[in-house]
Amino acid sequence: MDASASTDIALALWYRGPGQVELRQEAIAPPGAGEVRVKTLYSAISRGTESLVFGGRIPVGEFERMRAPFMAGDFPFPVKYGYAAVGRIENGGDASRGKTVFALYPHQTAFNIPAGVAVALPEDVPPLRAVLAANMETALNGVWDAAPGPADRIAVIGAGAVGSLVAYLCGQISGTDVTLVDINSSRAELAAKLGVSFAEPGSANADCDLVVHASGSPDGLRTALELAGDEATVLEMSWYGDAAVTAMLGGPFHSRRLRLISSQVGRIAPSHRPRWTHGRRLAFSDLPERLPGILDAGSGILCQPIIYS
Repeated sequence: MDASASTDIALALWYRGPGQVELRQEAIAPPGAGEVRVKTLYSAISRGTESLVFGGRIPVGEFERMRAPFMAGDFPFPVKYGYAAVGRIENGGDASRGKTVFALYPHQTAFNIPAGVAVALPEDVPPLRAVLAANMETALNGVWDAAPGPADRIAVIGAGAVGSLVAYLCGQISGTDVTLVDINSSRAELAAKLGVSFAEPGSANADCDLVVHASGSPDGLRTALELAGDEATVLEMSWYGDAAVTAMLGGPFHSRRLRLISSQVGRIAPSHRPRWTHGRRLAFSDLPERLPGILDAGSGILCQPIIYS
């Protein structure tokens, strides 16, 4: 997507009907008090949520809860949607002008945003890598919900962006045995770079203490339930929109006393709400140490960036 030469006119991506998108020109007023103008460098498309938006598959009852920050329009259509933009501040105070920031903003070549919600990137975090900040926020919240412990045997089903980041975070806990499970055998290389094991569904170790499902497929959920051991937790991180999903709750589900719980990034996990805010959860303070090898290894695999020239 090519940015307009004028910072007063931007191009924005709109979902205008099932399977239909268009670029619209939008006039941008000068930044108001407390705002900055951001020229977008990259934004990332969420293959999970945005595929549901694209298909008009957001359930009516979830229209309000699924609104993204700074989204325009209303579900089902037309909507300007997205939440992973990285850009450079063009018009702000002397202290902020020229800084590279992350913002939960839809796909647009330039935009105004309150200065307080533009998250500055550390100098050693490349802008293209930073588009995965929203994915890491989701993964971190999922790990809080799952509450893995030292020496746990953990399986993560689905080696997309969120699943891979969950596997990495779980792998940092002392003594854990973490396996990233995916039907695509080429993801084994990524798992090795994350420092975790890899298996295809039919060969993954069972009797896990914790299973995290992030594949977005009912088949993946079935695999997750199969890999769970007695008294284990199965954390469901996939969201299916308006699709009906069949979960195998017969067989050993009750006799093994499995615990099936959900995770959703819109709210901070209950275990951390007294001490964490959404802003703190999104902060980049430790990304330089935690993520360089991971996201460099997977940047071309785990997300689909839009590059703004």
